[in-house]
Amino acid sequence: MQLPVQPPVKPMLAKPAPEIPPGQHYEPKWDGFRAVVFRDGDEVVLGSRNEKPLTRYFPEVVEAVLAAFPDRAVVDGEIVVATADGTRLDFEALQQRVHPAASRVLRLSTETPAAFVAFDLLALGDDDHMATPLLERRRLLEEVLPGRHPDVHLTPATQDLDEARRWFEVFEGAGLDGLVAKRLDLAYQPDKRVMTKIKHVRTADCVVAGYRVHASGEGAVGSLLLGIHDERGQLQSVGVVGAFTMARRRELFEELQALVVPVEDHPWSWSAQEDGERTPRKNETSRWNAGKDLSFVPLRPERVVEVRYDYMEGVRFRHTTQFVRWRPDRDPASCTYDQLEQPVTFSLADVLGRP
Repeated sequence: MQLPVQPPVKPMLAKPAPEIPPGQHYEPKWDGFRAVVFRDGDEVVLGSRNEKPLTRYFPEVVEAVLAAFPDRAVVDGEIVVATADGTRLDFEALQQRVHPAASRVLRLSTETPAAFVAFDLLALGDDDHMATPLLERRRLLEEVLPGRHPDVHLTPATQDLDEARRWFEVFEGAGLDGLVAKRLDLAYQPDKRVMTKIKHVRTADCVVAGYRVHASGEGAVGSLLLGIHDERGQLQSVGVVGAFTMARRRELFEELQALVVPVEDHPWSWSAQEDGERTPRKNETSRWNAGKDLSFVPLRPERVVEVRYDYMEGVRFRHTTQFVRWRPDRDPASCTYDQLEQPVTFSLADVLGRP
């Protein structure tokens, strides 16, 4: 592979902001795997944010790149998977695509096929465009990727602040993650936080249903397991909160010992597992880190904590939440899904302007 920009390249990054800045170039924030795609003739590399290629996991994306990209180009974008009905992004299905078994990779490439959403051009032919101003890179990208291939999309973009605000409100219904704002003259700067990301931030009151021990060993809490009651009154696992100082982790460990209960007396008993409830599993380990223990210490579900989150994926928080405060005034039974804001229903096809 001989390109003016050679792999690996760390993608340009964004820093968070509470509001949409005026006078910039706006794009939806896609919720997928960031990928810088390199094509040189028949060679394709799908570079990842950590510089480890994603190429082997997404053979259908490689085929789409060969069909839709110019012969020699480097393009920044996002690998995404849609739900079976095509209306929303499905990050959980995307996570399942990273698997060591080649047979499983091949099967999932047809069962949950991925697509590529392009949003920046780093090189074209023999020309390195990383120093080219953003608007010119966007013009070139529109010329070479007109968006006619069903699995290679060009992200929507606007400089209209009112339109960007509308996108921020409605695109969440299709599973998108917020907005990205870029200066009009911005050069491409690998691994630099020179863009701005604006994400939805909300709070929820959750039941503390257990904890995981800190990786350092006994005597400190690694993370608190959060629960919310569904319409049947059953406590569902919705995520974790875990950003505490080491001193606070040790304090929490001592505070919570009085609430520890046998697992058979807990709402997330293993019999519930057999009924198909989504709860933490006994002796569970992470599929991303084979040595990471995900088993938990069950607690009597009496304490309530307020956490900050960006959005839900199904019945769970999409990302790790942030601690806000304890809520001793709240009854754990009052922590229900009714408190959560529901995003506007919106179709992924409408975001991309396609049927």
